[in-house]
Amino acid sequence: MPRKLAYLVPQFPGQTHIFFWREIQHLEKMGIEVHLFSTLPPPPGLISHSWSDEAMARTTYLGSRSVLDLMRSLPRLPLAELIHEVRRDGRAVAKDALICIPAAQRLVRECQARGITHIHAHSCGRAAMIAALANRFGGQEYSVTLHGPMQDYGPGQHFKWRRARFATIITQKIYGETQAELGADFPARVTVRGMGVDTDVLRRDAPYQPPSEGQPLRIFTCARLHFVKGHQDLMDAIGLLVERGQNVRLDIAGEDDDGGSGYRHVLEQKIRALNLSAHVTLLGAIDADEVKRRLCDAHLFVLASWAEPLGVAYMEAMSCATPTIGTDAGGVPELIQNGRDGILVPPKDPQAMADAIARLVGDPDLLTQLSAAGRQTIEQRFAARLGAETLVSEIWP
Repeated sequence: MPRKLAYLVPQFPGQTHIFFWREIQHLEKMGIEVHLFSTLPPPPGLISHSWSDEAMARTTYLGSRSVLDLMRSLPRLPLAELIHEVRRDGRAVAKDALICIPAAQRLVRECQARGITHIHAHSCGRAAMIAALANRFGGQEYSVTLHGPMQDYGPGQHFKWRRARFATIITQKIYGETQAELGADFPARVTVRGMGVDTDVLRRDAPYQPPSEGQPLRIFTCARLHFVKGHQDLMDAIGLLVERGQNVRLDIAGEDDDGGSGYRHVLEQKIRALNLSAHVTLLGAIDADEVKRRLCDAHLFVLASWAEPLGVAYMEAMSCATPTIGTDAGGVPELIQNGRDGILVPPKDPQAMADAIARLVGDPDLLTQLSAAGRQTIEQRFAARLGAETLVSEIWP
């Protein structure tokens, strides 16, 4: 009898969702029949992957405003439990639950029709609320993955976690914070497992080559266009390097959450203000193959985030053996060991970023060392198959 899994991801496939797709592929290689569910499709401007059409065709979107589903659910609604959560976290819990009830009802029906007994929610926002309600309505087991600080995923966390069969959390730092916050509602089985990348795909065909004298320094970064990603700080650092006479080119892949009509305009204005049009290019959302090509063509990958729970973009760069500079914020130090497999600088510090870039450009031996060590770190600790293996071992021990 096939082992079936309901795999629930919000707004799938988004521009940063390649690691989900890789994990799904590894699950299927292990013989798991993966059924994809999501809340809503992503905005058209964020659909950028070569596999997006296939993923969307496979995904059942649960978003619904069915009054009938809402009314049918009321007799089975865990009112006492939700009232307790409202007293703890406020009325936003009730609002989220009401929004999620129709989706939870549909998920229960789909799981029953397909013979699925376990739901994994790859988010602790409304996706986890849907899974938790489905458990109360239909009895399906569920689990969750926490991809960042719990406070970023909305209210009702005790309700979402209380009956989870197990959970995975991406860093030790977030594990400790979540355990302290949830107390008795922290599941008995919790594994620290970071997201992973496909090291068989994200690899170089030829050895890394440091920049040669007189050659433009090629820097690549990949992250959605949002102020917390620090693109504006990296632009300031590029401006400082240009002032010092450095011939540098920065390509930024990614789009804002509005599909190009939001924070992108702020960054375009900054490029003009700093007179960096010849040095900085906004590429928009690009697919995974193009990301890999640009990583392997770059001399450096640099991401100046103000905070990252862990950082898949760093993993992708290191898997491609591209020397990497990040910020020592959030969970990044659990991924990058400063001076050994990458370089860390303080966030919001363009001067420190510019100095780190200049230091590496002047030290080709260190660049080559970071290239090899970064690749080794990802192979050993952050391969996509490890996340798939964790899910399988927890659901089907």
